Amino acid sequence: MKNEYISFLSKNLNRDMSIRIYGNGGTPILVFPTQDAMSDNFENFGMIETLKNFIDDEKIQLFCVDTVDVETWSNVWGDKVWRANRQESYYKYIIEEVLPLIREKNSNLPIVTGCSLGGFHSAILFFRQPELFSGILSLSGVYDAKFFFDGWLNSTLYDNSPIDFLTNMPKNHKYIEIYNQKKIILCIGQGQWEDEGRRTTAIMREIFNQKNINALVDFWGFDVDHDWIWWKKQILYFLPKFLEEK
Repeated sequence: MKNEYISFLSKNLNRDMSIRIYGNGGTPILVFPTQDAMSDNFENFGMIETLKNFIDDEKIQLFCVDTVDVETWSNVWGDKVWRANRQESYYKYIIEEVLPLIREKNSNLPIVTGCSLGGFHSAILFFRQPELFSGILSLSGVYDAKFFFDGWLNSTLYDNSPIDFLTNMPKNHKYIEIYNQKKIILCIGQGQWEDEGRRTTAIMREIFNQKNINALVDFWGFDVDHDWIWWKKQILYFLPKFLEEK
């Protein structure tokens, strides 16, 4: 398996950020790690090994990124305006610096994915700029930015809160048609540590129904916890649905 490590100074974040690339071709997948984690997250928790056959057969190529979660979503005592602005800078880093790098390596439109907070990041990117992706697979995501900010919201954080900006999106917005050209899958368990994910995933399902957005929102059983053992099962179950037309 080809494994490439890239690190560079981000102009948006003014700090070194790393990207790990696994595989040599196939459908590119932008991977966000779990909360506070970095680009080695999928490898450290065995997800690269789980996806080894897909990678070796050049069906997928993973682009795993760092986060700045410790400065934004996890920085509960920090200034809220600064935290929101920092998240927006991270969003711009992905759009302006990571996606061009992916396009240099792979000409296909990427899928965006992540588990837990990685699913949240995936939703922010996909629903803000759906034309840049072929689909989204979010596992155990939380989609309400206010959850991390004690209910606080300003215009910058609003743009990073999918349940807020999607709720207010007009039914005739141009993005609705674009969403319906993509594959959208949100999955959540109903076991331990999935409470907020269940709440906000249910809201996302309601929004999709109201806006006539075609999406698969899948609630797994009450034994399905917020944990890697289940995310591995889920990604193996859902990933072929994104590749079946390729």
